[in-house]
Amino acid sequence: MLQDRIDFRRRALTHHDPNSPVDLFVIGGGINGCGIARDAAGRGLSVTLAEMNDLASATSSSSTKLFHGGLRYLEYFEFRLVREALIERETLLRAMPHISWPMRFVLPYHKDMRFESETPTSKLLSLVMPWMKGRRPAWLIRLGLFMYDHLGGRKILPATKTLSLPNTPEGAPLQDRFETAYEYSDCWVEDSRLVVLNARDAEARGASILTRTKVLSATRDGDLWRVETQDTENGKTRTHSARMLVNAGGPWVGDIIRNKVSIPSSDGVRLVRGSHIVTRKLYDHDKCYFFQGTDGRIIFAIPYEGDFTLIGTTDADHPDPSQKPVCTEEEQRYLIDFANQYFAQDLSRDDIVWTYSGVRPLYDDGASSATAATRDYTLKVDAAGGAPVLNVFGGKITTYRRLAESALEQIDSHLGIGKGPWTAGVPLPGGDFPVDGVSHLIADLQARYGFLTPFWARRLVRAYGTEAEIILDGATEARDLGRDFGATLTEAEVIWLMDREYARTAEDVVWRRNKLGLRLSETEIAGLQGWMVERRQSGTVAA
Repeated sequence: MLQDRIDFRRRALTHHDPNSPVDLFVIGGGINGCGIARDAAGRGLSVTLAEMNDLASATSSSSTKLFHGGLRYLEYFEFRLVREALIERETLLRAMPHISWPMRFVLPYHKDMRFESETPTSKLLSLVMPWMKGRRPAWLIRLGLFMYDHLGGRKILPATKTLSLPNTPEGAPLQDRFETAYEYSDCWVEDSRLVVLNARDAEARGASILTRTKVLSATRDGDLWRVETQDTENGKTRTHSARMLVNAGGPWVGDIIRNKVSIPSSDGVRLVRGSHIVTRKLYDHDKCYFFQGTDGRIIFAIPYEGDFTLIGTTDADHPDPSQKPVCTEEEQRYLIDFANQYFAQDLSRDDIVWTYSGVRPLYDDGASSATAATRDYTLKVDAAGGAPVLNVFGGKITTYRRLAESALEQIDSHLGIGKGPWTAGVPLPGGDFPVDGVSHLIADLQARYGFLTPFWARRLVRAYGTEAEIILDGATEARDLGRDFGATLTEAEVIWLMDREYARTAEDVVWRRNKLGLRLSETEIAGLQGWMVERRQSGTVAA
């Protein structure tokens, strides 16, 4: 299957004159940009995508790693968004069973739980049941979960059930005051790998993926866009031409509209920072906790990378996209204090092993708070001055494929594609195996390569699926894979990531293509960086 994709790409690139205009020039290598590029290339359009840093280097690698319907969005009456996301969960599970999987969520209940005061549900309940004073009654939570079970036509995922917490694995980490919980289904996804796999599939279908390539300007020239780019590593500039422009710049979408494309627009973006902490492993089971605060906010506590727990997220306005988002001390304290309302054993700052933060580029709908701002996507086309540009606002990882389909509907109205949607059910690279086939794939890999530890085999399958065996390439012992960089990362895998997955630095590898940065020392990461620099300088990286 991989060779078929490579051959397809070569044929497509051979037939496209690099000096001719492409159909589509996409700005932004996050999930929206790569999803649109993949869909467009699969419909036969010529596509160039430019990302000024590494793929998924901003928002798309800084999520809570969930693809879900958004249970809390029901409180905002965003039923269309929730329904679309719930349907997409199972569509995506089938297409990428290696980097995504079902997860059960435990929602402990206590009578003091409250709504955020600004939600439509809270306002309605305050009107008809003022004596509740913002508290969530159990029947309302159960009603919301019933809707969550049935809005999306669930087939793979199990339904909600009620748990009695005393003397159970789910109840063991929690304070004794929690006696009842509701357990429902959602899903996990390796967010940055999702982006890379979409980019790879787009390239296999003929797209040109340019990383470390900054767009300096884009100007209309009649029916075409002239796009000036600069390689951020060597400073070289290049001019591209395209029939249509897609602005999927994420946090920079507004900056691109104002300063790169320079078109008048009344549409605005609201930047909302979401911060997370990673702690030592806090409990032994594989389920996620959904915690509700007395202030109406929610956070998740999620099993992470085998030996850790991920806790997040916050919601705070972040006015400047050029300011690198960080999890502030205040946000760390907020998340710790929030979790300590639930866990029996108190957490402290000393338990934190890593933090990260990302900026969500939401459509500015005038909401009173960052939490209340819509998570739905908005697509706006400007064709008043000649060649059209599509600006992409908002969106969730869960609905990225549907966003791409909606974008292609808009693109089709201007470019006349003809070919319809095709991505539903089509596996991403390495995902061509059954949804329930991960355990079999891991066992088979270990049987074929006896030197693999259980952790190593599982990590490879969860990252590369059926392509893991291509990386191992008939090795009979670990040393056949070349240099050992630590934590099961080998030279053979790094070569794959550099040649096939656009990785150029150690940071690309250990924080986006995987999360081995949690296990490698600074010295080991520095050694990896030095080796990658030497290999690139030697000119052995595949074009």
